[in-house]
Amino acid sequence: MKKKAQGFWETLDLPIVGLSPMDGVTDQPFRHIQKKYGQPDLIYTEFTNVEGVCHGAERLLRDFIYDESQRPIVAQIYGHTPRFFRQVAVILCELGVDGIDINMGCPAKNVAHSGSGATLIKTPELAQEIIRETQAGVEDWLSGADTSDQPDVTAKIARRVETLRQALPTEHQERRPVPVSVKTRIGYDQPVIESWIPTLLEMEPVAIGIHGRTLKQYYGGQANWDEIGRAVELARDTETLILGNGDIDSQAEALAVADKYGVDGVLIGRASFGNPSVFLDDPSTMTKTRFEIALEHAQLYQETYGHHPRYNFLPIRKHLGWYVRQVEGASQIRQELFGASSPAEVEQILQKHNLI
Repeated sequence: MKKKAQGFWETLDLPIVGLSPMDGVTDQPFRHIQKKYGQPDLIYTEFTNVEGVCHGAERLLRDFIYDESQRPIVAQIYGHTPRFFRQVAVILCELGVDGIDINMGCPAKNVAHSGSGATLIKTPELAQEIIRETQAGVEDWLSGADTSDQPDVTAKIARRVETLRQALPTEHQERRPVPVSVKTRIGYDQPVIESWIPTLLEMEPVAIGIHGRTLKQYYGGQANWDEIGRAVELARDTETLILGNGDIDSQAEALAVADKYGVDGVLIGRASFGNPSVFLDDPSTMTKTRFEIALEHAQLYQETYGHHPRYNFLPIRKHLGWYVRQVEGASQIRQELFGASSPAEVEQILQKHNLI
């Protein structure tokens, strides 16, 4: 059976090579830089907590900031309360995203202990209900619902969402189907692909992204691509795309594993840190050096968040460290960059070490 993707997914050539969603990493400036210089086929936001949004945490809407260069953009959400997923789905449709992804794979203790993320592997009925409610939220929106209609969403958040919606290009303010996908792992403490993937497939998500580790492994050991390959077999007679994730270090390697295991796409995560060229067939075609991009990234970070009352330069520092990790004297340069508090200081440090 030939798979027929939905929404923007049907416009993507297979195999897809995309940027994996990563908490604390794939914010607006990082995604912009990756898309500008690496051109991944697909980009996800950081995950955002549906309980937090529905409890009035307006600051969480920052996680959904994106620019038009990043399309197709998929907003990732997590939590454990089905009705909140339904309401946040309406919000995301209003914000003009191209897709909604449900995180069922995060291994972080604060997420997993709440019954969210990878813990949903142990509660399959709840996982199905969450997918069903998210899909229902999209249908609500297509039927005319908006953020102000949602019972658990504050008026303040509704006003902010409407302001953001009005700023979108006209074509992205129109009501259109927004496909729902899932990102997960091969198991909780051991692989359970044989039972877990059919559970997800029953809900007909447009795609399932699978990290080749269990929650217990966190990010240690090697990703098990044989288990991902088994998921491909289980989904063969469905219309759900299977994307693999784990330990992929280059575009060439992504294409090789796609061919070997038959996945419809590959997501690259940690190899993209400070290295947008990971998505290029020929990294030597980069128009800027990695260090020039680092400075641009720092400048974009300040432009994006500098006007917020609690703005802090601290979160960008880890990115700066990644950009210089392969140069001579990297330890000393990182130490200096970790003390920087502005793009101007970053520029001075890079110039001091003759990197720009």
